[in-house]
Amino acid sequence: MDLLTVNDRAGQYPASYYAACATPLPPFPVPEGALRCDVCVVGGGFMGLSTALELAQRGYDVVLLEAQRVGFGASGRNGGQVGQGQRLDQDDLEDLVGKDHARQLWQIANQSVDLVRERAKSPLVEADFNDGIIHADHRERYVPHSRSYVEKLNSTYGYDKIRFLDRDEMRHMVNSPAYHGGTLDMGAGHIDPLQYALGLARMCQAAGVRIYEGARVNQIDQGAPAKVNLAGADVTADYVVMGMNGYLGDLEAQVARHVMPINNYIVATAPMTPDQQETLLRHNHAVADSKFVVNYFRFSPDNRLLFGGTESYRYRFPSDIAAKVRKPLAEIYPQLADVQIDYAWGGTLGITMNRMPHVTRLSGNVLSLSGFSGHGVAMASLAGQIAAETIAGQAERFDVMAKVPKLRFPGGPRLRTPLLIAAMLWYSLRDKL
Repeated sequence: MDLLTVNDRAGQYPASYYAACATPLPPFPVPEGALRCDVCVVGGGFMGLSTALELAQRGYDVVLLEAQRVGFGASGRNGGQVGQGQRLDQDDLEDLVGKDHARQLWQIANQSVDLVRERAKSPLVEADFNDGIIHADHRERYVPHSRSYVEKLNSTYGYDKIRFLDRDEMRHMVNSPAYHGGTLDMGAGHIDPLQYALGLARMCQAAGVRIYEGARVNQIDQGAPAKVNLAGADVTADYVVMGMNGYLGDLEAQVARHVMPINNYIVATAPMTPDQQETLLRHNHAVADSKFVVNYFRFSPDNRLLFGGTESYRYRFPSDIAAKVRKPLAEIYPQLADVQIDYAWGGTLGITMNRMPHVTRLSGNVLSLSGFSGHGVAMASLAGQIAAETIAGQAERFDVMAKVPKLRFPGGPRLRTPLLIAAMLWYSLRDKL
């Protein structure tokens, strides 16, 4: 099935809360004929837009190709959480790559959050950055690790923006019986993801990027120069940067072996009063919990609870997304079991086996950065900056990311989905035990 159209209509944003509230951009043109540029960026999400912006600001002539609309994919549909650190915590990274490399990855992750926070200040980005993410432990046995992890980040990494929450303070801040403790990270935050993506597109326009929509790439011929083939158009470029994440499809087999699409779902409730909001979640922080299939939630500016949870590993979205998400919502907030849901939508993201971004140079002038595994608001934004500086001749951060071990999904394209489903069912069962 075609990931770009199996759940969505061509040229239309999904019927999400974000799309209903966003300040829309007029459609960009469809590419025609022969085009020439310094760099061709494939994909109009955070990664592609960030790459194009950074390159244009350095003086490169950039063409950006988006198969649907800019911000159409996971970039415009996600929970909006801008998390500190990598998708793996520092303990796991130290085991995976060693302490020195893990510290470099921590520094890069901090830079990714700073980048989003700084870009949100632009008048072209009509989205506020809100400080604070609560990491909530859904099992009491996880609480000692949260306490020790805070102490480690404070002492070993010199990070003083995170603190431990015991059971009483967690219950005060997140009025749910599901959680036993956790952490509050004031260096992290949340933002409206679609407004942020559209803001990046406006910044790209202002910097001179040539953006095309309805620009589905059929083939990339690596060479010097590279050739990007579309229906009705061809782009010749000195460099190509690929940033399709979960919507890669069969375009590049080498990347597809390492990055797999999965679906995730979000609902938006009817608006609540500010007092009602405070009884559920104080101080306008976002929350992500410790389940393998993570529940994540926050409030919108108009006091709707935006709650994400559950995953599926087949191409099609479920017929009733609201019912699918209402179940974990009611587990976290039993008092909202019958709450009115005004919007429900799904999206496709790219994951890797070890949940670390897949950063690779496919050839001397073709780069691919994807597989952000649910951590893409910050890391995909910085990945674009890293891709741009690599093309400009400074590959230090690219090499730090690229040296992380790359694990292939077992079974190849045909067997990886059923094998992943079996694995995810096991982890889902583990969450419940």
